[in-house]
Amino acid sequence: MLVKSGAEMGSRLVGVMALFALGACGGGSEPTKVSAEPAALVALAAAQSDSTAGSMLLIGTVRAKRETALAFNTNGRIATILVDSGDRVSKGQLLAQLDPAAIGADDAAARAEAVRAEADLKRMTELNAKGWVAKSRVETAQATASSARARLASVAFNLRYSRIYAPSAGTVLKRQAEPGQIVAAGTPIVTVGEAGEGFVLRAPLSDNGLATVKVGQVATVSIPAVGAAPISGRVSEVAGRGDERTGTFDVEVALPAMPGLRSGLIGEARITAGGQPSGGVIIPASAIWQARADEGFVYVVDPATSVARSRIVKLGKLNDTMLVVTSGLNAGERVAISGIERIRDGGKVRLK
Repeated sequence: MLVKSGAEMGSRLVGVMALFALGACGGGSEPTKVSAEPAALVALAAAQSDSTAGSMLLIGTVRAKRETALAFNTNGRIATILVDSGDRVSKGQLLAQLDPAAIGADDAAARAEAVRAEADLKRMTELNAKGWVAKSRVETAQATASSARARLASVAFNLRYSRIYAPSAGTVLKRQAEPGQIVAAGTPIVTVGEAGEGFVLRAPLSDNGLATVKVGQVATVSIPAVGAAPISGRVSEVAGRGDERTGTFDVEVALPAMPGLRSGLIGEARITAGGQPSGGVIIPASAIWQARADEGFVYVVDPATSVARSRIVKLGKLNDTMLVVTSGLNAGERVAISGIERIRDGGKVRLK
């Protein structure tokens, strides 16, 4: 029989007591819990029926349909301008006038020349009838008289258009010159927005949208400055040529008559392109993650429990910043559109 030394037995006793002490300290207690990950802070959007298929949102400015830049027909010094930007004018109202001194002198000279040429023609005709001058002298006098009459008509035209009159009732949109300036013929002096032609919303359209926007299509227009309620308009014009600087094409949406419309107001138009609904729903494109081919994932959030569940969906076409989901999601279901990288499948979320 092997007898152990007292040192060995003492060390074993110390080890057993240590194990017992550890068991007593931990006995019956719960394991320490790891703190839960905080709920992700997200924004939600409700899936909507695809009733806006083929629509396009354009942002532009309100303009008078006809904005006419008015100018003098001849060179001269501006004597007076009677209107300023924002003034309302009536049809035929005098807006500006050149100094009549120079044009008046031209008119007097042209009249004197016309009188002299007519007198020469009469005298040559009488002398030719008596056989005292050749017929060629009469023909020369006739040409001179015709030239004098034409110059007199030209000066009279310039004299008439040395004054600028409003072509119709409207509003002065811009005053582009001042009294005392010497201007060349054709230099714009004032620009008038003609009230009789109404207003349009003019917006730029990229070339990839040209195929879907046509004259006559219905547009829903919102102009915050004149009221929150949307108004109905129609596409009245699509530019045939793009802007050389931006590459965009101007689209005009005719607006109904309503108080408060002024050139320069900002508005937006959603143009219905007449496409057929896809039978799916529309959600913001930011809701999709891990998209591949025609599939992707969304986080559907239960509003009652604030729990997010991942779901695979079938993807359709992209429309502006919205995406058509053809299957896998129902109208009214709410999907996360921000904070997606912090969401865990089956985890809770907090709403922004």
